[in-house]
Amino acid sequence: MAHPTCTPTPVTPNGRVALVTGANSGIGRVTAVELALQGFHVFLACRTADKAGEVLREISQRSAGTAKAEFLPLDLGDLDSVRQCAQAFNARDLPLHLLVNNAGLAGQKGFTRSGFELAFGVCHVGHFLLTRLLLDRLKAAAPSRVVVVASRAHRHAKGIDFTAVRQPSRSRGGLMDYSVAKLANILFAAELGRRLAGTGVTTYSLHPGVVATGIWRVLPWPVDRMVKLFMIGPEEGAKTTLYCATSDAVAQQSGLYYVKSAVATTTPAAADAELAKALWTASEGWTEG
Repeated sequence: MAHPTCTPTPVTPNGRVALVTGANSGIGRVTAVELALQGFHVFLACRTADKAGEVLREISQRSAGTAKAEFLPLDLGDLDSVRQCAQAFNARDLPLHLLVNNAGLAGQKGFTRSGFELAFGVCHVGHFLLTRLLLDRLKAAAPSRVVVVASRAHRHAKGIDFTAVRQPSRSRGGLMDYSVAKLANILFAAELGRRLAGTGVTTYSLHPGVVATGIWRVLPWPVDRMVKLFMIGPEEGAKTTLYCATSDAVAQQSGLYYVKSAVATTTPAAADAELAKALWTASEGWTEG
């Protein structure tokens, strides 16, 4: 949401660089705008230049043209697009202090262009590849952070069927697929944290709250109306993301899960280190080449 009545406030660059996926709407938009206003050089990685342009204009207006923000094309369902996005960023020869894996979708059925169940392919597989391709920049910029926006919905998933994520959805409205994808987000952040121990790169996963954003746009009636009764706004929903991204209080923490800007308990499946390793190994195989 733009703030045209706000008095523009010039921004002092802090020398840090951030990349936010899904930054064109919802909590991704709020996250990108707030980081830019804090002085980050922000890259908005999303599918459409038109929607990203709206966010760029908001950033420019609110910072009196002093904040630095740019658009990077990214379709997380297309692994070739993910590789092109990472290549475009790496070609800039910039450090990367913060990667926010925010983009997601829920309640949709189908396949990604790269052959995965839609929610799993976008929420996990695309982000897995993007993160790995940007790891050298993150390590070189340490201390740096990777923040993964997951969901409390992971509690409905008891595990991950590595065959099913490459088959048509069998769940009504695709919501169980979303739960599995969000479980994968938490497992990935935890395993990444273990693998990056000692590098200065720390990782975080989080539940932002049930946020009224476009992620729910295809839920069937009356489910959509019932869900929206309990939703919070994007500004409120972005608070935990921004906390994990910028707070000094979590600078020495890594691989943990957060709710309402505090460490929270996950399910046994989300805390299963062996499942996290298996997911990592499968994801490496899926994204080779």
